[in-house]
Amino acid sequence: MQSIAFIGLGNMGGGMAANQVKAGRTVRAFDLSDRALAKASDAGCMACSSAAEAVKGADAVITMLPAGKHVLSVYEHDILPMAAAGTLLVDCSTIDVDSARKAASLAQAAGKGFRTADAPVSGGTAAADGGTLAFMVGCDPTDFADVETALDPMSRVTIHAGDSGAGQAAKICNNMLLGISMIGTCEAFALAERLGLSAERFFEISSQSSGQNWSMTSYCPVEGVGPASPADRNFEGGFATDMMLKDLRLAKEAAMTSGAVTPMGGHAEALYAMLSEQGLGHKDFSSIIELLSKGTVK
Repeated sequence: MQSIAFIGLGNMGGGMAANQVKAGRTVRAFDLSDRALAKASDAGCMACSSAAEAVKGADAVITMLPAGKHVLSVYEHDILPMAAAGTLLVDCSTIDVDSARKAASLAQAAGKGFRTADAPVSGGTAAADGGTLAFMVGCDPTDFADVETALDPMSRVTIHAGDSGAGQAAKICNNMLLGISMIGTCEAFALAERLGLSAERFFEISSQSSGQNWSMTSYCPVEGVGPASPADRNFEGGFATDMMLKDLRLAKEAAMTSGAVTPMGGHAEALYAMLSEQGLGHKDFSSIIELLSKGTVK
């Protein structure tokens, strides 16, 4: 697999496309942002004037776009008409399950033998830049090996979640759990502080006790505690609050349509919305600790 079309070169996509270049692949790239496109060009990508131009002759097309409507639009107007028969189409965006399944159906209906996968990522911008993302893949089992090969330069681990839409389902559920666990971790640190227990000592105890979780030990929301995290950079970089809020809203929508009961997910969504409304949507999602520490949340 030597030629990759990469559409969507934002905070995540730019680093991902650059890692495809580092793997020795020809990357035909497109983004609506001239700045993002110029940065990709500096990283060795071949800048294209449109998504349709980018997909011509590509062995695989990778998309990294903001929402389901954008994915469906670029599939209908650019990718499906212009991609060669049998091209592998991998969408790494985080979108709703129904849109992921519709994209796969549109590709099948095109009658050109396209192979599709929804493959959202976990890991944030640092992992995107470092080629250490985790991919959750929904695709036909017979296509998974090729999907894994396409994603390999960007991946730490690639897991087959099931058929079309399963990758998005896994991402939505995973990030709902992450959002909830981060809030719980931040609440515990805030309470420990009020009770006179140092953050360092609480971390030492909880990280080795039943309260241990990823938000605590790998992504601690307190500056100078545990491994380096966005808390050590004034919550800059990492995984933006607005992105977490987007995922929690997708989870809420999925819960409503499927009849699932997710009260904690709903509470988490409300808290992150409060943080975003205060103009902090660009900060890492672990900055929720600042809202909780102030004692202003009812």
